[in-house]
Amino acid sequence: MTEPTEIQEEKKPKHSDSGDRFYATGRRKSAIARVWLIPGGTDFDINGKSLEEYFETEILRLLVRQPLETGRATGRYKVVAKLAGGGVAGQAGALRLGIARALVKTDESLKSILRKGGFLTRDPREKERKKFGRKGARRRFQYVKR
Repeated sequence: MTEPTEIQEEKKPKHSDSGDRFYATGRRKSAIARVWLIPGGTDFDINGKSLEEYFETEILRLLVRQPLETGRATGRYKVVAKLAGGGVAGQAGALRLGIARALVKTDESLKSILRKGGFLTRDPREKERKKFGRKGARRRFQYVKR
């Protein structure tokens, strides 16, 4: 057996917070958002697209911006996010939660403000599975008198 002569460098965890950016995860329905806040920027980078390109409706864009406006951090951070799973509404909710959690990591005093606004509460509602003998999760087949 030969032993390696070089000393391997310690691997940095994949989603760690370094001094220049803050990471958090948000979930909603079956959507997952991995969010990084980078100080100094003002734009959004969501799966390589801008906020306007990714979320076409103004309501979803407003939903995503809410934690930044409440925490008075609108022009201070660039938001980089990787979204996966679910639909656009679930992804917007997941991104909102991820941004709020990352803001708390930047400044602990924002926690009470964001908590009062309801931005730090994870919405636990998931789609209920379809049961056998039913048309959906609860809906029954139509009764036919024979």
